[in-house]
Amino acid sequence: MGRGRAKAKQTKVARELKYSSHDTDFDALQRELSSSSSDTNEDDKNRYEDPYDDGYDEYRR
Repeated sequence: MGRGRAKAKQTKVARELKYSSHDTDFDALQRELSSSSSDTNEDDKNRYEDPYDDGYDEYRR
């Protein structure tokens, strides 16, 4: 109980996002996508490496 206002607000926001027409700036999108380099992908890979991984998971049954 008590979700009436929250749900109404979410519905209102979702409806505004669905039916409003926003102008997409494709030039800014292209700049953002082209500015990312492969170095950031390598950093992400290293950031999520498990320090306790012994590397033998592939050989265990």
